[in-house]
Amino acid sequence: MSLVEDMLGPWSHRVDELAAEFKDATPFPLVVLDGFVTEEVADGLAAEFPSVDEMARSNDYIFGDKRESPDIGSGGPTTKRYHELLLSDEFASLLSRLSGGRKLFVDSSFHGGGFHQGADGSFLDTHVDFNIHPRHEDWLRVLNILLYLNKDWKPEYDGALLVRSDPKQEPRSVAPLFNRGVIMLTSDNTYHGYRRMSLPAGVTRKSIAAYAYELIPAGSMHVRTTSWAPEDGGLIKQSLARHWTGLAATRDRILRRK
Repeated sequence: MSLVEDMLGPWSHRVDELAAEFKDATPFPLVVLDGFVTEEVADGLAAEFPSVDEMARSNDYIFGDKRESPDIGSGGPTTKRYHELLLSDEFASLLSRLSGGRKLFVDSSFHGGGFHQGADGSFLDTHVDFNIHPRHEDWLRVLNILLYLNKDWKPEYDGALLVRSDPKQEPRSVAPLFNRGVIMLTSDNTYHGYRRMSLPAGVTRKSIAAYAYELIPAGSMHVRTTSWAPEDGGLIKQSLARHWTGLAATRDRILRRK
């Protein structure tokens, strides 16, 4: 039995049907998949998830407060199998069919991905992701693949993934429920994030993120860093967000010279 057949939920047998749903979704192409993996796999991933104290703070600066670790390949047995699934040719083929035939592959370094976790007070401001992989100038980021692992998640916790095609829009809300997957396009107008949470002790928002890319000619697209559009935060934060792309580009040029 293949990894896709062994690990993914029944949705993997409806990919061509889901491709139409993905294409026509609002506010931009995405699909929400409950039962993303089998119950056994979901339970195993949740049991093997690292504690929040073991994970480093993400590089979201003032625009987010969460923890992340890309090292899912060194996790427990279920996590290692999920890691193998994400990097398999069969899963890449599934993603390509879902996205309309684009030839895709998942970043094996999980740059910016892997385990994500947020405790009380965690948030991630509205943003669009970078488009070109920082270590591969011919890799264009196309899809975010998110799997939520939050058992007994209550509505009052909030933490919903908020998606919109314009930061001034009223967002579509996707609750981060246990074993719910989201596969979403990433482009110039795929804004997403989640609001600051109020969580009781011992409760965290957990997810595993992977990113799919396609090969393009190096230099054929303008490089976009992560661009922020916070809903609030005061004048200083709003001003930084407006100028962040230019500031980040200057930072990257300086780092490349070192």
